[in-house]
Amino acid sequence: NSKYAVLGSLRTCAQMISYEIPMGFAVIGVVMLAQSMSLLDIVRAQANVWNIVYQPVGFFVFFVAGLPESQRIPFDLAEAEGDLGAGFHTEYSGIRFAFFMVSEYAVMLLTS
Repeated sequence: NSKYAVLGSLRTCAQMISYEIPMGFAVIGVVMLAQSMSLLDIVRAQANVWNIVYQPVGFFVFFVAGLPESQRIPFDLAEAEGDLGAGFHTEYSGIRFAFFMVSEYAVMLLTS
């Protein structure tokens, strides 16, 4: 049913927005401390003291928002795999399925 697909996509979008915004705000604090968006400048700004010392709340917010970003349990409900008959598990196989799995693990690596 297309009606249920629309409701599922709205649920997914609402969940993504609910953790993307706090994650963005946590990153803004680091950019403000480094006074640059360059990753090299951000690393150089932490030469003496890491940003976690200056912003423990920002780190906690980023960490908590990173868990649903990586779509691990219990935050993997956005795909509603049980409702869709296992979702992309039934739609794709072989290398296409491998790309899905690699992308999920790449998000976990980038978040960490």
